[in-house]
Amino acid sequence: MERHVKFSARGRVLRVDSLSLKLDEFDRIFVVGAGKAGASMTAALERILGRQNLSGGLVNVKYGHSRPAPKRIHLQECGHPLPDQCGLDGAREMEILLRELNARDLVFVLISGGASALLPAPAPPLTLADKQQATDLLLRAGADIFELNAVRKHLSALKGGQLAALAYPATVVSLLLSDVIGDPLNVIGSGPTAPDSSTFEEALRVLAKYELSKRVPAAVFARLEQGAEGRLPETPKPGDAIFSNVTNFVIGSNRLALDAAAQAARSLGYRTLILSSTMQGETREVARVHAEILREIVSLGRPLKRPACLLSGGETTVTVRGKGKGGRNQEFALAAAISLRGMSDVVVLSAGTDGTDGPTDAAGAIADSGTVARAAKLGLSSADHLANNDAYPFFEALGDLVKTGSTGTNVMDLHILLAG
Repeated sequence: MERHVKFSARGRVLRVDSLSLKLDEFDRIFVVGAGKAGASMTAALERILGRQNLSGGLVNVKYGHSRPAPKRIHLQECGHPLPDQCGLDGAREMEILLRELNARDLVFVLISGGASALLPAPAPPLTLADKQQATDLLLRAGADIFELNAVRKHLSALKGGQLAALAYPATVVSLLLSDVIGDPLNVIGSGPTAPDSSTFEEALRVLAKYELSKRVPAAVFARLEQGAEGRLPETPKPGDAIFSNVTNFVIGSNRLALDAAAQAARSLGYRTLILSSTMQGETREVARVHAEILREIVSLGRPLKRPACLLSGGETTVTVRGKGKGGRNQEFALAAAISLRGMSDVVVLSAGTDGTDGPTDAAGAIADSGTVARAAKLGLSSADHLANNDAYPFFEALGDLVKTGSTGTNVMDLHILLAG
């Protein structure tokens, strides 16, 4: 935060990258937002500005993610990845605050990973249960973040630029930690302060693609259908006057995390290659491809000679077929472990940068060429656990889960593969 936001108390000038604001031109400064990193972002902004300059506000965060706690801004703990009533209560409070803003107000909007689920504001007459069911069906079907957000924005009163619409004519500065491939402003957190390029028609196509048109709540399908027919207003589009006072800044991303990891690996003596910060696709398949690149290094010394470090980031998806417990990073490690058999001196770490992987208390897991054999001695079948999406108890039994607790950030996932 401090690299991007600087405040001069002497001139009461606030600089956010290229933007310069004189605080004396504003009567009040508020903070709203949502995300797993909401606590650390809010505390940092309060520290930079000085709490005496803040009028108040509210940020929705995931349960257990309310440290460090700011003094002037309320943190509302709520549900993720499925939205809950606490998230709805926080979103409604933000709506009330935003509607009261005027041209002499400045509002910071802090968005980080998980914001889409943590800021549920169903558009009437939809209920929270309607959105919960639709979100759950899309997640289980393997919809990617772009598809998921195209639907959620058109079921919401805040997403897809609609938060900016409520705040107008106030000055809005959004600080974004990107957990989305390519860092598109209209997708990070479902783009509450960015013009929305998706449409009701696109949302309907997503449901059709995953054969969910008849499985989502009737009210959800009806709203999307009415919007596609032009009977409901679309989300704000590029060029809308409501964005004239809005500036969005991406202050953290997976690319920056990979660069830092690469620097650390080189300092330890590893030849290092960043494969991509935009990894997508079915988790287990992506993991197998990574393992095969590692095999090429081990057997032929290309594209790197040992000691080698391969790095990648992004956000893969898991199509849930079983009833087990885990997350995409644990599944990545398990699938990689199966492919690593027969290699020597190799290890894989896959972890979420926020410290939580799926609905578990682990950030991810570590695997090596001996993981499958060690598990077999404990009576665990790696193939069975992978088929049942049950990576958590598999790695828990081995003592190879990575548990960091909340990290205070969220810029998607990191995959680190080492060949010594």
